[in-house]
Amino acid sequence: MLATDHAAVELRGVTKDYGRGQARVRALDGVDVDFPTGSWTAVMGPSGSGKSTLLHCAAGLERADTGQVVLRGTEITRAPDAALTELRRADIGFVFQNFNLIGSLTAEQNVALPLRLAGVRVSKREIRATLTSVGLGDRARHRPRELSGGQQQRVAIARAMVARPPVLFADEPTGALDSSSARVVLDLLREMVTDTGQTIVMVTHDPLAASSADSVLFLSDGRIVDRAARPSAKDVADMLAGLEDGERHGREA
Repeated sequence: MLATDHAAVELRGVTKDYGRGQARVRALDGVDVDFPTGSWTAVMGPSGSGKSTLLHCAAGLERADTGQVVLRGTEITRAPDAALTELRRADIGFVFQNFNLIGSLTAEQNVALPLRLAGVRVSKREIRATLTSVGLGDRARHRPRELSGGQQQRVAIARAMVARPPVLFADEPTGALDSSSARVVLDLLREMVTDTGQTIVMVTHDPLAASSADSVLFLSDGRIVDRAARPSAKDVADMLAGLEDGERHGREA
């Protein structure tokens, strides 16, 4: 199965369970979705709705139990581990809430690390230029403990940018940041989509962050229940509140 021309990532009939027997929980329940190339999609839903599981399956960090995941034309659901590792190195970038920086390394060393692990030679000039593009050209030799949370997240974004991955997966990238730092990070993500045509899939609980994306995907009980194009933060908050109320009433029934 090949991805369509406009889709960077496709999920077809994807299910994912955790646990066994009576303790089994279905995190994803027959999910069908496309993430178009050069677009930014936010994924939202109540706690336990399957947001992070969808992200992890789409990125090949977890394997779907059934269905297919197609990344840039390659079906990855049953790909061997070695092939999947190579595909992630070439085609995927990651940005997470907890930054995942190595404390003993400087900012420029953290940015260069994934390329070095992949055996790719990269010039210090390119690393510095990438840090400058996220406003940290003067912090290249600083270690994470010497940087604010917002600065650490920008280092993480620079690390994802330097390899220019076609697809970037972001899991709550602004969740640990104040509003000012979050705005800078969201602006950088927008630049990645608009200027270089990268595809971003972002899980977030923040309606304001979600409203920065091109579209917002809503999950409930492991299923996609709605999708909105360029909604306002208020629209996102209202839709999310409706889903949370529905799940709460369902539990009480």
